[in-house]
Amino acid sequence: MPENSATVAVIGLGAMGLPMATRLATRFRVAGFEPYEPRRATAGESGIEVHPTPAEAGRHADLALLAVRDDAQARTALFGPDGVLETLPAGSPVILTSTIGPEAARDLAEKLDAAGYPLVDAPISGGPVRAGQGDLLIVVGAAGAALDATRPVLEHLSSTLTIVGPRPGDGQALKTINQLLAGVHIAAAAEAVALSRGLGLDPAVMIAALSQGAAGSFMFADRGPRMLEAYTGGAEVKSRVDIFVKDMGIVTSVGRAAHVPLPLAAAAQQLYLIAEAAGLGTRDDSSVVTVLSPDTTPSLDTTEAATS
Repeated sequence: MPENSATVAVIGLGAMGLPMATRLATRFRVAGFEPYEPRRATAGESGIEVHPTPAEAGRHADLALLAVRDDAQARTALFGPDGVLETLPAGSPVILTSTIGPEAARDLAEKLDAAGYPLVDAPISGGPVRAGQGDLLIVVGAAGAALDATRPVLEHLSSTLTIVGPRPGDGQALKTINQLLAGVHIAAAAEAVALSRGLGLDPAVMIAALSQGAAGSFMFADRGPRMLEAYTGGAEVKSRVDIFVKDMGIVTSVGRAAHVPLPLAAAAQQLYLIAEAAGLGTRDDSSVVTVLSPDTTPSLDTTEAATS
């Protein structure tokens, strides 16, 4: 049973939104909105009050939490027809957990402020499993009453809560650096698996061995095994390729605006774009390995190679 009388409207019950809403439902009342019917059914089984529109979800809420894909979806959820601001009580804070970039967050905050709502910029990192366990990294750009009002929600979702600065956009700035590292690490893991296959080594042995040493990283240990699943029916979709197309686009554009060269981020961005162009946009991001090392690698004819 919820321990807190506050009601949180969670807008977006996707790969991250649903486990966050489920986690929040152990302490708060949660009213959710999700356009995808199977997700709505799962949410209802998790103790979440599911509503047909964002406006209905926000009608009796004390605050709203956006767990949508991008800036366009965030604006539609807030300001569009049947948007949550049609019913959310004036002055209620809006938590933005999505990665949309610093400038977009600042612009969104200005529009919300003009409508009478404070924005708490709180992008998340950690994946669906950790979201359901309250083990997320959350980096926040907010201050004052809005931060105080949302802190119990943020603390219930996170094991690491960092207040980066007082302004919306500050959290997005740090999350941009997080995505730079995550995106490059996934690309590097894909290259390692591809090279392992090309050398005739067992990639599973390589991953198990090297993830324990200096070459290891969270993404290598997490995505490496999922990359092997990409060759046997595909890994469960936890973070889509097109999400990293978006996020690495944010990284490189922020780098350009700051006049900071990001050659590794740019190279990783191209890998995600190539994967998306190959039709893998809705697949798990681990599937980028198949771009570098297809399922069937032609064997080298050494006789022809020697005489060519």
